[in-house]
Amino acid sequence: MTATTTSRPTGHPGYSETLPRVPESAASARRLVREACAVWGLEGLGDDGALVVSELVGNAVRHARRESIRVVVERIATGTVRVAVADFSRALPVEREAGGGDEEGRGLFLVAALAADWGTDQRCWGKVVWAELEGRG
Repeated sequence: MTATTTSRPTGHPGYSETLPRVPESAASARRLVREACAVWGLEGLGDDGALVVSELVGNAVRHARRESIRVVVERIATGTVRVAVADFSRALPVEREAGGGDEEGRGLFLVAALAADWGTDQRCWGKVVWAELEGRG
């Protein structure tokens, strides 16, 4: 399934895209993050941001409900980018320790390792899981 929406600015500056809640949407989300970071001259955050958004999209695909998710990428300060994924589930994400043979369960641990901060904002319709990435140097 291919997304039929286009990326558009969301305010001070940002980009968002509504995507189908399918694993393939992670690729579109990664592209959105990398493009936004490039526009802002923050290419150094693009790879970490792409990895973070992949994990957040993956969690939404596995645990949310309804057919779509929303990815938002915002520059909240000169060298800081916030990557967020909104979904229609009120169940909060839980960082857990995966066992050595587990194939899943490391996503939020990875997000926490790469991000300066991360969290969840609850909404009446679901939640927004976000991570803030800061430029190095």
